[in-house]
Amino acid sequence: MNDGPANTRAAAIRGAADAAGLIDTLTRLGARANWIWFLALAGLFLDAYSNAALGAGLSPMVKQLGLSPTEVGVLTAMAPAIAIVSNPFGGWLAARIGRVKPLLLTKVVFALGAVLTASGSGFETVFAGRALVGVAYGIDFAVAMALLAEYTPASLKGRLNFWQGVWYTATTTNLLLTLLFYRFDVGADIWRWSVGSSAVFALVLLVLQLTFLVESPTWLASKGRLAEAAANLRRMYGFDAREGGPETAGTGTAGGDARAASRQVGFRDAGVLFRRPYLPRTALSTVISLTQAMQYFAVGWYLPVISLELFGKEFEKATLGSMAFNAVGIVGGCLSAYAGRRLGLRVSSMAGYAVVFAALLVMGATFKELPVGLAALLPVLFIFFHSAGPGPNGKSIAALSYRSDIRTLGTGVTGMLGSLGSVAGLYLFPQLQAGIGVGPSLMVLSVVPLAGLLTCLAIKWDPTRANVNLEEEAIGLREREPVAA
Repeated sequence: MNDGPANTRAAAIRGAADAAGLIDTLTRLGARANWIWFLALAGLFLDAYSNAALGAGLSPMVKQLGLSPTEVGVLTAMAPAIAIVSNPFGGWLAARIGRVKPLLLTKVVFALGAVLTASGSGFETVFAGRALVGVAYGIDFAVAMALLAEYTPASLKGRLNFWQGVWYTATTTNLLLTLLFYRFDVGADIWRWSVGSSAVFALVLLVLQLTFLVESPTWLASKGRLAEAAANLRRMYGFDAREGGPETAGTGTAGGDARAASRQVGFRDAGVLFRRPYLPRTALSTVISLTQAMQYFAVGWYLPVISLELFGKEFEKATLGSMAFNAVGIVGGCLSAYAGRRLGLRVSSMAGYAVVFAALLVMGATFKELPVGLAALLPVLFIFFHSAGPGPNGKSIAALSYRSDIRTLGTGVTGMLGSLGSVAGLYLFPQLQAGIGVGPSLMVLSVVPLAGLLTCLAIKWDPTRANVNLEEEAIGLREREPVAA
């Protein structure tokens, strides 16, 4: 359960820099810290599962409820559309009341949204349920990434990218369960089982997170709650941490943190994200989030449609094809942590964008003209290099680029832009597909990874390559910031 000699060293916690610096002394996480870390990560499994739940049974739902094309478009884009607002709200909320409370709240909202959607008898009820899911999704993602960043030592920053592997695992799990429900001959109600199962996941996760999650020691210290920060460092990592005495709290680290703790962070503080040194970091993380979400939701989310074109019209064949594509995403998402550690988040994003750009061009130019084996290889390349490259990196860069008191504001703004890209992708691809066909649509969409690639070339920031204690960096910056009333 402990992490070795570093944990036995007595440490006085006088502010957020001390808490973050102590965590950064670790080169690995012990059993307890790993369990808590992956439990926080499990919330992102629910985010992805809830997003995928509707797509897997979309066709039966449309037939059963008699939905118009406009209503279908609204429902599929509802969750990411609502997340455009709930992402920054979640960031603001977590900056004020902590990381754990909003995460617990979202599990309740997820469950309510899933039950409402699954029991829907018409468009209005399903709409309301999907709106609740969107609220929970936006808040949960922004807060969970910030908490994971604050749990993680500097030497292990790349492991934040595991969220991408979790995303594809959740999507594949939902497809597998949908296929299982199909075998049980539930008929047109298959979409209700798919969506309703996410409520079960939400309630199980609520109980586990309520029991085991630990509030971020860095956030607690940034708010002047030093005794609680020290207690959580002892509980999670086994450090011999104690609250710093008053005689050491007047200067340096503690002085900077005391000023930050004297006021609540609000939306007005979001302006800091667009001033140096944070402006390039914000630009890089938001552009990566926007472009990766747009390319994924334009192509990846519609893999069942592409599977139907490639493998035939049978439900089982299309679902198995989608599962195979998503299994590639699991591999790529898990390898993204390795790629991020070896290459850095910026360079791994560039490599991924380059291959995705080429794959979209070739896929579009040769769609339905190549043999099935070769045609299937192109989406495989798309998914693998998306998930191993830019897919996870925008959110990971945001979570690793800001000091603790504004971190969730940063992840919220980045998530908002990512959700905007999701909505654009969900809306744009069907429109292009209807107007010019699948092949030409894929070629047009190749401009999206190209834009991401050019941005990565222009902005050199990479938090995995910057030897910076963000809390210490913040002390001098706070001295230049006006104190909010």
